[in-house]
Amino acid sequence: MYNKRTIGNEKEQKAAAYLTSIGYEVLAANFYTRFGEIDLIAKEQEVLVFIEVKYRKDLQSGSPFESVDGRKIKNICRAARYYMYSNGIPEDVPCRFDVIGIVDEEIILIRNAFDTQF
Repeated sequence: MYNKRTIGNEKEQKAAAYLTSIGYEVLAANFYTRFGEIDLIAKEQEVLVFIEVKYRKDLQSGSPFESVDGRKIKNICRAARYYMYSNGIPEDVPCRFDVIGIVDEEIILIRNAFDTQF
């Protein structure tokens, strides 16, 4: 019997493999802070990328992208800022926020899905 955490971990690993296959360098997974979690942190060329991964078995309960709401975005941005601070990454390093939606086995990547909200 799978639980949500097990399925989430499997889909995040699948997303990381996909990102690696298209040229991203995955730096970290499941970065936890008191603000929330960042599923994946990667670099694409010189850009630091914070990635949220959302999975849906099908579209009956809506698109996986619908669950990335304002509160979630704010928490991801705060966690990203903390990651940069705790790793000594200067604030002027270019960064962006991507979202990966997985529906069944299809992976959809939205680059620069939302703007920084610090």
